Amino acid sequence: MKRAMFDLDKWQEIFSTIRKNKLRTFLTGFSVAWGIFMLILLLGAGEGLQHGTENQFKGDALNSVWIIPGKTSIPYGGYNADREIKLENSDFDDLKKNVSGIENLSSRKYLNGITQISYGNKTGSFGVLGCHPEEKEAEQIEVLGGRFINNLDVQEARKVACLGKDMKIELFGTSNPVGEYININGIPFKVIGFYMDEGGDRDVRRTWIPISTHQGVFGGANRVDRMAMTTGDASVEEAGAIVQNIRERLSKKLNFDPADEKALYVRNRAEFYQKFADLFAGIRLFIWFIGFGTICAGIVGVSNIMMIVVKERTKEIGIRKALGASSSSIVGLIMQESIFITTIAGYIGLTLGVGLLEWSGDFIQGNEYFSNPEVDIGTAINATILLIITGSLAGLVPAIRAASIQPVNALRED
Repeated sequence: MKRAMFDLDKWQEIFSTIRKNKLRTFLTGFSVAWGIFMLILLLGAGEGLQHGTENQFKGDALNSVWIIPGKTSIPYGGYNADREIKLENSDFDDLKKNVSGIENLSSRKYLNGITQISYGNKTGSFGVLGCHPEEKEAEQIEVLGGRFINNLDVQEARKVACLGKDMKIELFGTSNPVGEYININGIPFKVIGFYMDEGGDRDVRRTWIPISTHQGVFGGANRVDRMAMTTGDASVEEAGAIVQNIRERLSKKLNFDPADEKALYVRNRAEFYQKFADLFAGIRLFIWFIGFGTICAGIVGVSNIMMIVVKERTKEIGIRKALGASSSSIVGLIMQESIFITTIAGYIGLTLGVGLLEWSGDFIQGNEYFSNPEVDIGTAINATILLIITGSLAGLVPAIRAASIQPVNALRED
């Protein structure tokens, strides 16, 4: 097989045939190149959409669950609809103690309105949020310097703050803010750290303080605006069961219908992410189906061309067989030419497709919903294997026909 593959006489004959039929070979190769080119572009575009969607999930753990109180929409237990549901510290303590499957749980408190924060003669408007230490895991916060809020900060209601990266730069520039004091609405807070959060610009223009400090200094008593948690290694179904347990437990405690989604909105990011993952798996399958169909159209063209080649060379093939050439050598010659044309044309289409994706990626940087269109090495390998297989199939029927030619009949051909 190796000897047949690298037989110099065969390659000279293949190139001679290609030179005699330049236009036909070009049009045949173009159809294959176009098919693989479109497949690569479609796959790259699908990856770009998927990366853009995944960017929307950055900044929060994929296994995070958010509990957000709202207003009832269904009368329940003697209470009318449109009643505001309010979460408190006791609800946080109850869930943390009695709901299994929760890995990290944090309650959150907001400071409404514009918050002026200053350091020296520098002032800016930033967000101020109270939390528990577990917020770091739910928000996927990366501490760049110092530390985040800890349990002792919460227990002692310390006036400490961890600043977002942009907030740190705006107030302190390149200086290290750890140990310095900032004023939040005129109240001094000691900076204990600064962080990065990939959730967006808003997430790095705010400061975290202990929730107990937030409730004590800025009011709200024991009120909680929302809660966040992570569910560890729980599957989507297990996370769903945890969410249902939380909803039923809070519905009994706060007197609302557990089926009333407007009373308590629970956002399960694992469930959302799985839906998007299933969607893009379907899109990839559809793209491969369309791309394979386009390539097959090109392969049919290759097969038809090779049939014409066999017909034109009927007498030559008959003479070869009369001189003792085996059927396998005839099949190998035809298939070798088919695979060669298909592989070269496909490689050109593959290269142009990857090149266009790389070039276009430079122009869409920063796009929130479409980013980094690309094909990985596995896709390139699969496309190459597909080309070789389809090239073999394209030459198989003409090769079998060539091998079946009888020398006597071939020599009678005009």
